[in-house]
Amino acid sequence: MPGRERVAPSPRSGLPALRRSGAVSDLLFLFECETREIGQLRAIAERLGLTVQAASHTFRSLSRRGLVEHRHGRYRATVRGRDWLHAALGGLRDDLAERLDRLHIVRTTRAIAGDAIAPGDAVTLELKDGILLARPGVGTGSRGRARTGAAAGALVEIGELEGIVPLPYGKVRVVPLPRDRLEDPKLARELRALVERWPDTLLFSYGLEGYHTLSRARTFRPIVRFGVAAGIAEAARLGVDSTLVITDRDLPRLLEQFDRPDVPELEFLRLGERTGRGRARRAR
Repeated sequence: MPGRERVAPSPRSGLPALRRSGAVSDLLFLFECETREIGQLRAIAERLGLTVQAASHTFRSLSRRGLVEHRHGRYRATVRGRDWLHAALGGLRDDLAERLDRLHIVRTTRAIAGDAIAPGDAVTLELKDGILLARPGVGTGSRGRARTGAAAGALVEIGELEGIVPLPYGKVRVVPLPRDRLEDPKLARELRALVERWPDTLLFSYGLEGYHTLSRARTFRPIVRFGVAAGIAEAARLGVDSTLVITDRDLPRLLEQFDRPDVPELEFLRLGERTGRGRARRAR
């Protein structure tokens, strides 16, 4: 659905601008002058939790910059001060909105009940094999309260969420196949022996040649061959391990798809030996 394009706030506006010493007091002081009838500094100091001396210092600083004045017995924002106040609050609003858009704030969620849960039960949430589970009782990590009842294995809605579900990053093991060995009858047997070291991981193949060789290995396990890069990245974020089979010629093409900030760590394996670890980078 199309919407208004959000312009990222300037580094000189929003929260970064408030890091300057006294910037928050300046903003709040000017806001009070603009929105209330203020005749004494003590009234501002009490509302802002400042001493009268600190409020006086803030007034003098703003006055020197032409943002506030004391006229007809009242502290008032000048035209310039009013413009600065609107610009500062607008920049802060946009900055906060942009930051909140990047956060995944979850107030309710659904999980699979690990045991029978009654409505109103306090529950503990955990991630197992990429699945969010809820169990009765209060433990460490994330917790909440069941809004519905559920039998073991059924979906249950959880509210009053607190804490964070630990997310151990999943391992990604990559097996590059030498393209000059694709016709070697021993290749499939060596590949089967290697990938069967980790029978509980997701098994991915990339490209026709990688899939064909893995099929010949007869691992009797489901092979994921579509959306490989996205599937590996999502599985890793949910703590699920993956094994990927790909030819050495196709490897740079796949690594291009990992050119993102949340790149999973890749452990490269050779048939018959382990060659160490590396982080996926864009092929050049």
